Amino acid sequence: MSSVSALPFSKVRRIDNNVYLSGEIGFNPDGSIPEGIAAQTRNCLNRISATLELEGLSLANVASCTCYLTKKEDFAEFNRVYAEFFNAPLPVRTTVQSGLMIDALVEITVIAQD
Repeated sequence: MSSVSALPFSKVRRIDNNVYLSGEIGFNPDGSIPEGIAAQTRNCLNRISATLELEGLSLANVASCTCYLTKKEDFAEFNRVYAEFFNAPLPVRTTVQSGLMIDALVEITVIAQD
């Protein structure tokens, strides 16, 4: 029997040379969510970077990002912070406005290649 607290998905999944990461929210280490799109985006990408490192990869291995923003007004600031984390060749990216399941402003999921 599975635990009630177990999540019904994998945080990371490796298939051949591809590494798929579930969506990341910009939580602080204490589990709280910081205010503002810049802080949340920075936390998301730092958490993604740390997860990739556990897989022996880095943000340079990211081929694709899907980004969900709750407010289209946050796009410019989100994009500014996002640009701090990636160098050429840049990953392909889709960014959409979407409601999130918790009170976060951003969620990011990536596919990386080994």
